[in-house]
Amino acid sequence: MAVTLPPLAAPPTVPVPRPAPEEDADASWYRRVLGWTVTGGPPAQLVTGIRFDVLELPSDAGAALLRRPVATGPVALMGRRMRFLVAAGSAEELDGLLDWLEWGGVALDLTALGAGGRITAPVPPGQVVRDGSPRGAAVWLRPPEQGCEALLPALSGPGQGAGPGRVGAGPDLVRLVSAAATECHRARLRRRTPPRSAVAGPCPRAGRVSP
Repeated sequence: MAVTLPPLAAPPTVPVPRPAPEEDADASWYRRVLGWTVTGGPPAQLVTGIRFDVLELPSDAGAALLRRPVATGPVALMGRRMRFLVAAGSAEELDGLLDWLEWGGVALDLTALGAGGRITAPVPPGQVVRDGSPRGAAVWLRPPEQGCEALLPALSGPGQGAGPGRVGAGPDLVRLVSAAATECHRARLRRRTPPRSAVAGPCPRAGRVSP
């Protein structure tokens, strides 16, 4: 008697492994050249609180700050916000510095990003903004270089004087914060003050002189 065997089950289909996506070129540059921690993307995000912290303020106040004789580190612009890189750990000092400089309690729109924060990575120096990038994409105004973390604005160490005369140290964080607070306050006053023409109103027409 012939025995009918059940059909053999088809072998399970194994999905073809997908190739790993190529790393974003911008993220690759920051990791490879600067050694900075990058996450997410695109656009890539630079993690703050590890190699640097960030002071962030309105772009009009930041532009005025750049015109002052105050030393800074790398500076980035994104939309209407300007970001000044400072030494890691500086974000924790901002509130205390503002109080000490007698700016405590004043609405300045001056903030800091430290541990756990992140900023959008600007286009690396020497590269052009790609077509299709959103308007207001992050760009460097003063680009970073290898090893720039050692020269970021920081608090003076014990026995060091403040200001440009310090030897072997980066810019003074106190001077930068003081200047930034001043320009933030001035920019806020300018926004609240209407133009003189609006206050004075239209000039009256000269009356006809009687003969």
